[in-house]
Amino acid sequence: MSASITDTLALHKSMMGESAVNDLQKTISTSTGLVNYDLQAPEKNLYAFLAPIRSRLKRVPGRGGIATNWRAVTGFTGSGVKSMPWVPEGQRSARMSYTTQNKSANYVTLGEEDSITEEAISAAEGFTDAQAGLAFRLMQGTLTKEEYALIAGNASLALGTVGTVTTSASGTGGTLPGAPTTYDVACVALTMEGYLAASLSGGVQQVVAITGADGKTYNLNGGSSMKSAVATQAITLGQHLFASVAPVLGAVAYAWYIGAAGAAKLEAITTINSLDWSTALAGTGQALTAVTADCSKNANYAFDGLLTTAFNSGGLAYTKVMATGVSGTGTPLTAGGRRNITEIDVMLKSMWDNSRLSPTVIFVNSQEMQNITNKVMNSNTSPIFAANQSDPYAVTANGFVTGYFNPFTAGQQGVTIPIVLHPYIPAGTILALCENLPAQFQNSEVPNVAEIHVRKDYRQTFWPVVTRSRDVGVYVEETLAVYAPFGLGVISNIANG
Repeated sequence: MSASITDTLALHKSMMGESAVNDLQKTISTSTGLVNYDLQAPEKNLYAFLAPIRSRLKRVPGRGGIATNWRAVTGFTGSGVKSMPWVPEGQRSARMSYTTQNKSANYVTLGEEDSITEEAISAAEGFTDAQAGLAFRLMQGTLTKEEYALIAGNASLALGTVGTVTTSASGTGGTLPGAPTTYDVACVALTMEGYLAASLSGGVQQVVAITGADGKTYNLNGGSSMKSAVATQAITLGQHLFASVAPVLGAVAYAWYIGAAGAAKLEAITTINSLDWSTALAGTGQALTAVTADCSKNANYAFDGLLTTAFNSGGLAYTKVMATGVSGTGTPLTAGGRRNITEIDVMLKSMWDNSRLSPTVIFVNSQEMQNITNKVMNSNTSPIFAANQSDPYAVTANGFVTGYFNPFTAGQQGVTIPIVLHPYIPAGTILALCENLPAQFQNSEVPNVAEIHVRKDYRQTFWPVVTRSRDVGVYVEETLAVYAPFGLGVISNIANG
């Protein structure tokens, strides 16, 4: 150490005193913050990303225009009586007739936007590529929106106005006050879009105003029907309030408004068409007066997804709405007694009898996955423990149904249809899809029951830089063309149980 530095330190110590120097040394610890920061690079993206239907449907290029169009021959009728094919010697049969339809599906745009500042890009150097991460998450966001659209997009099916609410009161043990003695009850039906957008705290969505990154605004309908007329029900302290409505075509859930006369508010959202209410009202939900119109479809911006196509097919798709049953309880799936589900059997048989095909996949919510498993597997009919081959004294508990055997198929001894757990399909709804027309549809020119027609595929747009923030968008222009709606099957209004 140089003499000058040594002299300086000695002078500093003499000014502070030896005791002060010792105290200073003793107070240095990790709490002073003179430590390294152990930051693991890059960032951890801790969110689930699933798009199973989008990954299964074939994507094909479009050819411009505002829609993809096709002409379908949906059937033919032979001459005379089809069960009597006989033609006399030397004569000719009469001519066949055909049923044809013009079909189209409008192209729409889906997309997502984000931005990143120049400082954020610079500050992330050495930790992560911030721009690449932004682009990756933008793509995931767009694909997630696309998955919702392919299932639940609704351009054509209006829910209308919910019918009459039927109410009753009975039972004991509830905490619903007897004052007021009469309650108003009303109902709003929800599409899948509306159900996923609704909450008890935020209410059901009517017209949703969106402000884009360009500052312009547009409105989307929120997937809700027009409210029902108000029904009234007298309540005695301790009774349960029961309510139900006729099922609404296209609805997967129902919002229930309850309150004193003229003051009903949103209290419950169910995935069946009835309600059993027995507790005190929160009184903090959306007011019934906020629901003023049928806002169930987006004709100008959306295409019809698989659920909407099935509900709106005019009977071509198989659709089953479970019976109302006991209000608040509903009708669950039925165990058939031979490790089968009666409602699924009926659907499979109907799709064969009417259309000569079988689904290739069945999508379910976790509730229905659990209910199917509980009805098919139990201690009396199925083993619930599997031996661990590496340790004969260890067992693995539980199990679940991964597929469903369908005996109704052509030219083979049945097929096993995979049951796929889907993250977005609501509880109470099962969606079956035949992805490819089978061999008996000769010369159909339709290898796929449904296709994603793409006018302009995913593209990343870097908007002109006008500030020190870089704006980025990911967009796709596409539509869903469902050529054979009879390849769809939907069971809805399923109670939990």
